[in-house]
Amino acid sequence: MAGPFELAPLPYSEDALVPVISAKTIGFHYGKHHKAYVDMLNRLVEGTRFADMKLEQIVRATFKASDGKEKKIFNNAGQVWNHDFYWRSLAPKGGRPSGHLKSAIERDFGGLEKLVSELAEAGKTQFGSGWAWLVSHGGKLSVRRTPNAENPMTDGINCLLAVDVWEHAYYLDYQNARAKYLEQVLGELLNWDFAAENLEKEDHPIRAAA
Repeated sequence: MAGPFELAPLPYSEDALVPVISAKTIGFHYGKHHKAYVDMLNRLVEGTRFADMKLEQIVRATFKASDGKEKKIFNNAGQVWNHDFYWRSLAPKGGRPSGHLKSAIERDFGGLEKLVSELAEAGKTQFGSGWAWLVSHGGKLSVRRTPNAENPMTDGINCLLAVDVWEHAYYLDYQNARAKYLEQVLGELLNWDFAAENLEKEDHPIRAAA
C-alpha cells in the first residue's frame, strides 16, 4: 500500500501479551514510538518521488543512503516495516513450530532449542539498538541481527520472524535486562504460524527433504 501511510492495527489487544510484555509497554512502543515513525515518514515523503511508492519499495530504494533526507526516509520507513513485522511475529500463545517449518528447523539448527539459543545470542550481542531475525534464503534457515532500522529484506532475504531489541521494546518491563526480555519473548510469544506462512513465500527445496 502506498502513502499516506497509516499505523497498522495490532493483531491483538494491548494487554494480550501480559505477563511477558505489559500493556504499558505496548501502549508506549506501539502508540508512541511506532506511530511516530509512521507520522514522520508521511511528512518526509510528501511531495517526493517516494510518495506513491509502497512501504517495502521505499525501504529498498533508500537503504543505501548515507546521509541527508533519504537516510531519514529510510530510518523511518525501515522502522515502520520492522515494527509491522515484529507485532505479527508475536502471539499471545506462541505454541511450537510444526510441519514443514519444524522439519526445516531440525535440519538447519538441530532443533528448536538451538534455534532459540541462536536468536537469543543475536539479540544479546546486537550492540545498541537493533533487531534479531529468523530468515530463510535459498531454502536454508539462519539467524541474523541488524542495527537500527536495517533489516535482511533489503538484501533479498526472506524474513520469518523479528524480535525488537531497541530499549523501548523492553525497558519499562525489564529495565536493562535485555537477556531476560529475550528469554521470555522467545520462550513464550513467537508466532510460529506467521513464520510458517513466511517460509512458504520462498521457493525452496525443503519439501523434497521433509
